[in-house]
Amino acid sequence: MESARPSAADRAWCDEAIRRVQADAHRSADTHLHQLPLPDRWGIDVYLKDESVHPTGSLKHRLARSLFLYALANGWLREGSTVVEATSGNTAVAEAYFARMLDLPYVAVMPRSTSPEKVARIEAYGGRCHFVAAPPDIYPEAERIAAETGGHYLDQFTYAERATDWRGNNNIAESIFAQLEAERHPVPRWIVAAAGTGGTSCTIGRYIRYRRHETQLLVVDPENSAYYPGWSLGVSDYTTGMPSRIEGIGRPRMEASFVASVIDDMLPVPDAASIAAMHHLAEVFGRRAGGSTGTCLWGVWSLVAGMRERGETGSVVTLLCDPGELYASTYYDQAWLAKKGIDPAPYRERLEGFFAGGTLG
Repeated sequence: MESARPSAADRAWCDEAIRRVQADAHRSADTHLHQLPLPDRWGIDVYLKDESVHPTGSLKHRLARSLFLYALANGWLREGSTVVEATSGNTAVAEAYFARMLDLPYVAVMPRSTSPEKVARIEAYGGRCHFVAAPPDIYPEAERIAAETGGHYLDQFTYAERATDWRGNNNIAESIFAQLEAERHPVPRWIVAAAGTGGTSCTIGRYIRYRRHETQLLVVDPENSAYYPGWSLGVSDYTTGMPSRIEGIGRPRMEASFVASVIDDMLPVPDAASIAAMHHLAEVFGRRAGGSTGTCLWGVWSLVAGMRERGETGSVVTLLCDPGELYASTYYDQAWLAKKGIDPAPYRERLEGFFAGGTLG
């Protein structure tokens, strides 16, 4: 890390930078908690924490703010520093936003397969996209660029789990529980999250334990990701070497910020099931979201089906991670799905059967 002793000018710049980032948080209202209408006789309530309403349109706005504050508080960022990140999309959009706020150049190192909509949004905030052919190459390439420019590599996959204050301070978990206080089931039986860096699941899992709630945490994982097999086998360095087709979640290796010990259960979700649940959300509930939200929802409906079979009541909460508009040319495009060999139809039939009869099949 940067080791030069900070000058008075460095401290003054850092003070102003932190003020700007904190001011952005104060200007932003809390994100909505939407209830999805289910038959009242089920006795089960499902909620979506809508993270798409952040200024940069995704859950990663929280992470980017935390990473910048963490780097500033550690003295790792200084005036004129080039900020570098290894990222598949939404984190880069949010980090480019904060870098522009601080007048810092920003470089996002990402796979060439990243959606053009996300690339355009990163560039709209003044960021530069640096592409690599193989997803595992993003890490050493980000380190190289940071070293060559004398900049700082934010390294979300290492620092996400420690940059957020999991004890409170308006983190996402504290917000969820506060918003549920007046509901009929104010303490959820389950919170469902997906893992990209692992920072969100870690924050939620730690907060649940810190506040001594009975809530359990389910983490859902897409195809090709190392998280589920690594978690189930207890192998902390498990790798697949393959990229996830659900942008923003799933990793080809177990990342340092993925804390397996705070997770109560995991569920592998086929990509076609993620897409089916995403389309179902848009068509039945009127909310368009991305593929990671679909992955989370498949986990939600799996839990709800099990609760119904056991005669349990309660609430389940998950996240609307980003808006569906970002995926018009991919997950909402039938030609693209066919090209990728993804057929959501069988899973859509299972969802329709679930809502008609209460079993997921």
